[in-house]
Amino acid sequence: MQLILMKLLSSHFMATYNSKVFFYVFVLLWASCEGVIKLPGNMTVPAIFAFGDSIVDQGNNNAMKTLIKGNFMPYGKDFEGGVSTGRFCNGKTPPDLIAEELGITELIPAYLDPNLKPAVLKKGVSFASGGCGYDPRTAKLVSVISLSDQLELFKEYIGKLKGVVGEEETHNILTNSIHLLVAGSDDLANTYFTFGAGQLYDLSSYSDLMVSSASTFIQEIYKLGARRIAVFGIPPIGCLPSQRTLAGGGARMCSQKYNQAAQLVNSKFSSQCDSLTKKLPQSRVVYIDIYNPLLDLIQRPQNYGFEVADRGCCGTGNIEVVILCNKYSGTCRDDKKYVFWDSYHPTETGYRVLIDQVLKKYVNNFS
Repeated sequence: MQLILMKLLSSHFMATYNSKVFFYVFVLLWASCEGVIKLPGNMTVPAIFAFGDSIVDQGNNNAMKTLIKGNFMPYGKDFEGGVSTGRFCNGKTPPDLIAEELGITELIPAYLDPNLKPAVLKKGVSFASGGCGYDPRTAKLVSVISLSDQLELFKEYIGKLKGVVGEEETHNILTNSIHLLVAGSDDLANTYFTFGAGQLYDLSSYSDLMVSSASTFIQEIYKLGARRIAVFGIPPIGCLPSQRTLAGGGARMCSQKYNQAAQLVNSKFSSQCDSLTKKLPQSRVVYIDIYNPLLDLIQRPQNYGFEVADRGCCGTGNIEVVILCNKYSGTCRDDKKYVFWDSYHPTETGYRVLIDQVLKKYVNNFS
C-alpha cells in the first residue's frame, strides 16, 4: 500500500487530478492502511525470525537433497512475479504476512537463499525446513534440516549480523524481534502415526518428548538473545485434506484420533510456555493457538469467504493422497475460494485470515 501511495504522489497524478480530489483519494487510501497492526505503547519489532517446518520454510529446502520441496510450479504462482521460491504455498506465508502486518518488511527470506544480501539480514530470516519436527527422527526421515541444525544456522547468522550492524544493534534486534517456532505436525502425522514411533511410545510419552525438545530449543535461542518467542500450536491435523483421505474413512471425515493427539500436545505446549516465561528473565514465550482458528475456518469456510475446505487447490483433486503438488499438478480455477493450497498447507488467502486473527489476539502479549 505504501508503494501505491508513493505512486499517487507522483507528478503524473498531480497533473491529472486537482488538489481537492487528490486529498480525498489520499485520505481514503491512507485509511485502508489501517489493516497494519498497531503495536502497543513504545513496542517495536525490528525483525521476524522463523524456525521449524514447511509452514515457515521460505525456501531453505531448495538447497537440500530431499523430496520435500516447493521450488517449482504451481508453487508460487501468485507470488510476486509468479516465482517458485520454495515456499509451500501459492503466495506469501506466515513470516511474510506477519512482517507485512507489523510494518517491518514485505518478505522474510530463507537464510540459505544464495542471493541473500547482507543489507536484508536485519529485517529477519527463516531457518525453517519443510518436514522438520521436534523429534530429531522426523527431519531424518525426509533428509531435511533438524532443529539442532537450524540452531547452528542461527548462530552463524548472528555472526554475520554483527558484521553488518555491530554488536550493540545486533543485541537490540535479537531482543526486540519476534521469533516464530512452528513445528509438531510432522512429528504426529508422519513419525508417530505413519512411520512407527507410535509402536515405541504411547501418545502421552511421545507428546512429552516433543514438549521437552521444544523447551530445550526455546532455552537455546534465549541464550543467544531471543526474548520474544511465539510458539505455534499444532493445527487440527486430522482435518487436513491429506489426513482426511488417509485416516478419515470413505467419507473423508476429520480424523478425531489425529486431532485429539494435537490437542494433547497443545495443552502441554501452553503450560510449558507459561512456565518458561516465568523461568527466563525478561522473556515472553507466548503459546499461539492455531488449532481453534483453523478448525473454525475448516468447519465454517463460508463465514470467511471460502467455498472449499476439504481438499486443496492443487495436487490430486478429490483423491488428496499426495501431500505436495507435483510439477504436473493442475490447479483450481480460483484459489481464493480454497482454504488449502495443497493437501497440507493453506493458501495465502487462508493464511491471511489466520494471521490477522493471531496478531490481533496475541501481539500485546509481547510488550
